[in-house]
Amino acid sequence: MAAEIHSRPQSSRPVLLSKVEGHQDVVSAALLIPKEDGVITASEDRTIRVWLKRDSGQYWPSIYHTMSSPCSAMAYHHDSRRIFVGQDNGTIMEFHISEDFNKMNFVKTYPAHQNRVSAITFCLASEWVISTGHDKCISWMCTRSGSMLGRHYFTSWASCLQYDYETRHAFVGDYSGQITLLKLEQNTSSVITTLKGHEGSITSLWWDPVQRLLFSGASDHSIIMWDIGGRKGRTLLLQGHHDKVQAICYIQLTRQLVSCSADGGIAVWNMDISREEAPQWLESDSCQKCEQPFFWNIKQMWDTKTLGLRQHHCRKCGQAVCGKCSTKRSSYPIMGFEFQVRVCDSCFESIKDEDRTSLATFHEGKHNISHMSMDISRGLMVTCGSDRIVKIWDMTPVVGCSLATGFSSR
Repeated sequence: MAAEIHSRPQSSRPVLLSKVEGHQDVVSAALLIPKEDGVITASEDRTIRVWLKRDSGQYWPSIYHTMSSPCSAMAYHHDSRRIFVGQDNGTIMEFHISEDFNKMNFVKTYPAHQNRVSAITFCLASEWVISTGHDKCISWMCTRSGSMLGRHYFTSWASCLQYDYETRHAFVGDYSGQITLLKLEQNTSSVITTLKGHEGSITSLWWDPVQRLLFSGASDHSIIMWDIGGRKGRTLLLQGHHDKVQAICYIQLTRQLVSCSADGGIAVWNMDISREEAPQWLESDSCQKCEQPFFWNIKQMWDTKTLGLRQHHCRKCGQAVCGKCSTKRSSYPIMGFEFQVRVCDSCFESIKDEDRTSLATFHEGKHNISHMSMDISRGLMVTCGSDRIVKIWDMTPVVGCSLATGFSSR
């Protein structure tokens, strides 16, 4: 399988299958309906819509429901056809969709938050609806009684959520750039650990329960892979986007990560190789190559009668260096640097041409992506955004399509 993944032609790109238009405001979330030619959308224009593909090939709304407040998040459970819609006013509303996807019945309102709902997940086994919001908390509520079970507060807006259904662990990303790992109990919660590595707010999370890997995307344009299962605290940094990373999806079967950014960039990262962990940046009062003092090192500047230099860091070795000792730039994909970054001159000499071979493919979505979701079994992806447009993509040319990788032809 690995050989098949590596041999994919670099020219392969996502194929745009359909554009769905008609929203009056930002589309907050769009989800593909499993085993159906259909899409569910939630929008800031206060509508929930179910779009079904007609014989003409066009998508038309079979359900058009107006909410009392702008829709900010959504979760859909296909087996039970239950849909949970988070709103700007902090409430979550549950609906049940008919088998023919032509009718939607209201079930319950959950007073989950005091402010905008940012993410929702539903656990059928425990009958919990778990959500995060801009009131700086995660809440979990009982879907049988509609009552609040527990809340946990953070210091910043909670922006995204992933949940491990087996162990009841929740991962919550927030606007401070921190990820909190919580263990949720019936009425209480406990903080297991916090993960710090991003320099901007966390915008998206993806949890793979098989390999026990957590992926986080942030407004600092980067993605970090956290090896939770290995318990070694290993982290891999991926830098290839030029805007904030809005959505990520890891395909465990093919060991590929799909990510989308606000400028419309779609990246597919090959994670089926041994990557190197980026080094910690070292601190020093003088250049670790030529020993010239940095500008805050007053004593050495006075002793040597030299002007202090600005501090930089080599992305490959992590050493603190001056500009004269780091005149070169290089990509280094095995460490996640897909575009050129600063390296010291000695590291530049050690990087071979083959070390610069890209380990990701980059594609242009041509719209402002704010949300993405995938139907991995069919190799389909849906993107939506602030331009009010929803796009449905065939990703199989990029992520593989054969019985070997588990995808069936549609």
